[in-house]
Amino acid sequence: MTTSFKDRNLLAVIGDEDSITGLLLAGIGHINEHQKKNFLVVDAKTQVSAIEAAFNEFTQRKDIAILLINQHIAEKIRLTVDKYQQAFPAVLEIPSKDHPYDPSKDSVLKRVQKLFGDA
Repeated sequence: MTTSFKDRNLLAVIGDEDSITGLLLAGIGHINEHQKKNFLVVDAKTQVSAIEAAFNEFTQRKDIAILLINQHIAEKIRLTVDKYQQAFPAVLEIPSKDHPYDPSKDSVLKRVQKLFGDA
């Protein structure tokens, strides 16, 4: 069975506790039949390998349409984020309470600028 974009109906999130809490309160939390969550709470003790593993898992899942990741966390796995080129799930870097958004670091924005010759 092939997966189409219509089968992708979840958001996934890799973020700090405040970002995840807000999004869970908004109703994005999901645990599938294999007990896999669609979010990862990252704190000071979270290893980079765990962040990268979650990113790879979420970008390979066929039920996820959009992956939100705090920009300061994306910086920890920047090479992996920048290498990701698929349309689905779309990866969007978002700010957090303590880390404002920096457009110069956003991999999607860099690709768009390159496409239009602004970079």
